[in-house]
Amino acid sequence: MKIAYFDCFSGISGDMILGALVDAGLPLEVFTKLIDDLNLSGCRISSKKVKKSGISATKVDISFPPIRKSPAEILSLMESLDISQKLKEKSKSIFLTLAKAEAYIHQEDINSVHLHELGSIDTLIDIVGSVVGLDKMGIEEVYSSEINVGEGFVKTAHGYLPVPAPATAHILKGVPVYSSGVKAELTTPTGAAILTGFSSGYGSLPLMKLEIIGYGAGEKDLPSPNLLRVLIGEKSIQSEQEDWVSVLETNIDDMNPEFYDYLIDFLLKKGALDVFLTPIQMKKSRPGMLLSVICYEKKQKEIIDTIFSETSTFGIRVSRLRREKLKREIKNLKTSLGNIRVKLGILDGKIVSVSPEYEDCKKIALERKIPLKRVYELVKMEAGSLITKRYA
Repeated sequence: MKIAYFDCFSGISGDMILGALVDAGLPLEVFTKLIDDLNLSGCRISSKKVKKSGISATKVDISFPPIRKSPAEILSLMESLDISQKLKEKSKSIFLTLAKAEAYIHQEDINSVHLHELGSIDTLIDIVGSVVGLDKMGIEEVYSSEINVGEGFVKTAHGYLPVPAPATAHILKGVPVYSSGVKAELTTPTGAAILTGFSSGYGSLPLMKLEIIGYGAGEKDLPSPNLLRVLIGEKSIQSEQEDWVSVLETNIDDMNPEFYDYLIDFLLKKGALDVFLTPIQMKKSRPGMLLSVICYEKKQKEIIDTIFSETSTFGIRVSRLRREKLKREIKNLKTSLGNIRVKLGILDGKIVSVSPEYEDCKKIALERKIPLKRVYELVKMEAGSLITKRYA
């Protein structure tokens, strides 16, 4: 699986993404064709080699006449492109993330007014170019470092705004961010929307066989390299068996225990990977419950909000942990009891664990009036021999 890792040590913007992809080998013609397809008169895109703090990089520039498009017109242009429907939908989803953030911050209707960045032609090219560019390079998954947003103030159409700009901060809720102290806007709303639209996780560089490195240059000259680095390579087998998760914990001793069944089901529907309760003894010897929730980082904010809304807790502990896991496959196996789905655990290409699906075993136990325990034993025994034949 080919993956891309965006190293946002100096933030991220739309033009920096395009520059990094071109620097990594994507032909500029991919973007010029998009502009031709959009029939944008007077719009031009170019690239040039530059140096930032002595590091060679590619700077992509988009020139266009001073015209603005409404959000509806931008979405219509995206739909008119000669690209797959999947790429159109991805482009529109990213644009709507940006539009909704701007509308929320300014309390405006996105369909009736021109908001900051939304109607700009370069925003359109940045989004569609990133979506199509990653697809052309065969990228299947995207990961990112923590994001340097900068600090200070930035001049916009709305006057001077704090950095990160309000729309940027809104888009990056739930994403790990920081400032290195540079007094500049390092991460733009468009860059944030594109990255969050793609990223499967944030943090350290995942284990991969590194093949290509590209540097996209920003506009400003800063004390540190104003660059976005993209590292592209094949995700290793080992890295497919590990990931990073958020572990959320809180102690509760004053809530109706009848609520826990509803809470656990609700959290799982919200995207939690696992939810469990541990009986604990709290201060003054009061019995309580430790609520533990495991989730992906991108779901962290939503699940934290749910815990605060649905429980009596006033605080939640958050930790980020590396998780080792087996590769999993579901196989439909024919057994003497009938067709039963079996979950296989695979390590280094070898099957090391077999687990019959509970619902299938329950159905057969009820139909045949066999103890559920016996069904499990028979299925595991037969599954072992069948798997040996199938994977020998």
